[in-house]
Amino acid sequence: MERQMTFLWEVTAWEFVFVTVILAGGAAFLTGRAVARSWESEARLVFYMVLLAAATRFIHFALFQGTLLSLYYYLVDFVVITLIAILGKRVTRARQMARQYSFEYERRNALSWGRKG
Repeated sequence: MERQMTFLWEVTAWEFVFVTVILAGGAAFLTGRAVARSWESEARLVFYMVLLAAATRFIHFALFQGTLLSLYYYLVDFVVITLIAILGKRVTRARQMARQYSFEYERRNALSWGRKG
């Protein structure tokens, strides 16, 4: 397979979408939900994403001959999965606030909540 080395992906676009967005992004979304359900902080979520980004880099390396110790592509993977994890946390937190504190808050949309009235 010919290396493409572009701004977002190192080998192919398909590899980036499959590994980073679908596999690691799915795990990141579920991690964001778990962090929201346990009422943990954003710092804990970022710590988990640091670890998940390292695992994602290893999958790129082991399956698709990517560079294991590439800081640039590690940061790309980290930013993508962190955004997906924050999305998972916000969706879950909006649902939690509207359900658990329904006497005071209502859900505004999929990502936010606000006071009633």
